[in-house]
Amino acid sequence: MRDKILGIIGGMGPEATAQLYMKMIKATKVSRDQEHYRIIIDSNPKIPDRTRAILGLGENPVPMIIETARNLERMGVDIACIPCMTSHYFFDEIQSGVDMKIMNALVELKKYIDINFPEIRKVGILATTGTMNTKIFDKYLAGMELIYPDLDVQKDKVMEAIYGEGTGIKSGVTEGRPVELLVEAGEHVIMKGAELVVLGCTEIGLVLNKESLSMPCVDPMDVMAEAMVSE
Repeated sequence: MRDKILGIIGGMGPEATAQLYMKMIKATKVSRDQEHYRIIIDSNPKIPDRTRAILGLGENPVPMIIETARNLERMGVDIACIPCMTSHYFFDEIQSGVDMKIMNALVELKKYIDINFPEIRKVGILATTGTMNTKIFDKYLAGMELIYPDLDVQKDKVMEAIYGEGTGIKSGVTEGRPVELLVEAGEHVIMKGAELVVLGCTEIGLVLNKESLSMPCVDPMDVMAEAMVSE
C-alpha cells in the first residue's frame, strides 16, 4: 500500500508545478486510481523571484518557501520536493525550517547520471543566470567537467527564452521562439564539448525533452518525479 503522503512546494512557477505533478502520476505504476499516492500541492506563486534574490536584486524567498513547506507539513506530508532548480541554492536553509524530509533534486540528479551515463564526464548546463552564479551544479556534480553557455548566449538565448517579456516561458509562451532559442543554446554547449545536457531550470523542461538536442538531455524534474514515487 502507498500510504505515505507526498507534497510539492510549488508555484515556482505554476506551470512547472503542474508538470511535475503529472510526471509523478506517470511515474507511479498502478492499475486503478486508489493505488496512486496522495499528493498535496501548495502552489504559491507569490514567493519572491529566486534569481533576483541570488543576484542581490530582490527579496529573500526563503521565509515564504518555508511557510509554504510548513503548510504541507501540517497536512501530514511525509516527503516533499521543490520544482525549482534555482531554489535549491537555499536548500539547506529550507530543510532546516521543517521536520519533514525535502528531496534534493540535485542529489538525485548526480545519482541518475552516475548510474545511467557512467562514462560521461562533460556535462552542459542550461539554467538561469542566478543558478549559474551560485555554482550549485559545480557543487553537486563534482568530478564532472561542466560546460556553460558563453555570456552572450546565456543572456540573449537562455534568459530571453525564460524571461522575455510577453515572449518568454514565464509569460506562458511554450512554443516557437523560446524553443528555438533554447535549442540554439543547447547546441552551443554541445559544440563546446558537452556529451550530455542538463535542463537545469524547470521552465526549460517545459519546452525541451530528452530528444530535443543532438546529444542526450536530462531533466532533473523527471529524475525527481521517479525518485519521489520510489522513495
